[in-house]
Amino acid sequence: MAGPVISAEEIKRLAPPEEFRASPIVEGSKGLGWLTDRLSAFAEAKTPIWWWVAFLPAVFCAAVVFPICLFYQVFTGVGVWGNNHPVMWGLDIVNFIWWVGVAHAGTLISALLFLTKQGWRTTIGRMAEAMTVFSVAMAGLYPAIHVGRAWFDWFMFPIPNSNGLWPQFRSPLMWDVFAVNTYLVVSTLFWFMGMIPDFAVLRDRSKTRLRKAIFSALAMGWTGSARHWHNYEKAYTVFAGLCTLLVFTVSSIVGLDFCTAQIAGWHATIFPLYFVIGAVFCGFGMMLVLLISLRKLCHLEDIITKSHIDKVAKLTLVSGLVIAYIYLMEFFIAWYSGDPYERWVFGHRLFGHTYCVMGWILIGVNVVMTQLLWIKKVRSNLVLLFIIGVLINIGMWTERFVIVVGSLYQDFLPANWGKYLPTRWDIGLYIGTLGAFFTLYLLFVKFLPMIAISEVKGAMPEADPHHPSGGALKEAHHE
Repeated sequence: MAGPVISAEEIKRLAPPEEFRASPIVEGSKGLGWLTDRLSAFAEAKTPIWWWVAFLPAVFCAAVVFPICLFYQVFTGVGVWGNNHPVMWGLDIVNFIWWVGVAHAGTLISALLFLTKQGWRTTIGRMAEAMTVFSVAMAGLYPAIHVGRAWFDWFMFPIPNSNGLWPQFRSPLMWDVFAVNTYLVVSTLFWFMGMIPDFAVLRDRSKTRLRKAIFSALAMGWTGSARHWHNYEKAYTVFAGLCTLLVFTVSSIVGLDFCTAQIAGWHATIFPLYFVIGAVFCGFGMMLVLLISLRKLCHLEDIITKSHIDKVAKLTLVSGLVIAYIYLMEFFIAWYSGDPYERWVFGHRLFGHTYCVMGWILIGVNVVMTQLLWIKKVRSNLVLLFIIGVLINIGMWTERFVIVVGSLYQDFLPANWGKYLPTRWDIGLYIGTLGAFFTLYLLFVKFLPMIAISEVKGAMPEADPHHPSGGALKEAHHE
């Protein structure tokens, strides 16, 4: 017996209000073929002017400024930096921690959201993974540079004991080397594996022999068979799990570099968690900058929707709230402990006469400004979100400076107190790594699929075989 017929007006009346409906993955989709053309367009089209305007300064910093500063530092010594006694660590460690932090949100967005089956990650996951790979590569440069004698960098690896001297595995520097290298290898494999199906798409669309040969090699014989997809999904899930674990372990290890020391302001058991959350917060800020910029410049408004950016902003707010709580706990523990040295360090972070400006920037940006993300109008204003993303990165860099320098420049003996100011060589190396990062990222945007074609198509309604334009009903219609 046939059921009651429901009219279109009744269906519309029973539908949930618009504000409670799930936002579409892609707005204005015209089918899977249109989506393939749309996502492949930038890699296949003529290079726009804005790309050259961004690429040339970045490659100048990477290929000119960075080598000059690096060679001068290596052949002259780390004395060209502003490091002194008692501030033995300066921008070398500050920048290292900052780059590790930038990397973490990319892995969290792509890997953790994949494991929790969040379909909206498909449009931004690839960009986040690329940010992770290039940021970790920049972070990995600093342990090799700040040892002073770069020709002894090979001692940081587990080499055979040919010289009768093992590397010092108890050194925090060794922990950083293993953590960063592991993170770089796993995140690179995760990033590359996710692109294999898309390499095959670009291979099949190639119009020149050279382009076809390059993407054929990168696609590694991908045909899209059921066996290939089965192996791909198993391996991708494994790498997603490993990357999620590395988000927590890498920054925890960097935090252990500090909390195992006996310096006031450092020896706190909260540091591993502190560094993890701070890294994620910093990375979300960079993610907002990259997403909003590429959305506008690459005309991806229908692919990277405001709903996607709103979700990233909400995650930024959540991590910012945890950071604010940790800041409060730091000052509370310093007061509650009764340790005069701890009270001195934390008091001078905000009310000292040397670096108090940095302390107030830290609080003003990372705590106060982040509260603007509670407001929906702020989260929907892309210009304001872009500015907030930039300021978050400045604020988190300032936090690293306050942690490192703010705990060192006034040690236990007033006779040893000193002031740290970075030199042009410190700043030049940092600018060089920024240039290298954006050079790599711009090359990725131009020549590789910056949005996961296969993943976005898999999350579309048209991928469902029971969709009106899906495979099963279409075949039944033809029969």
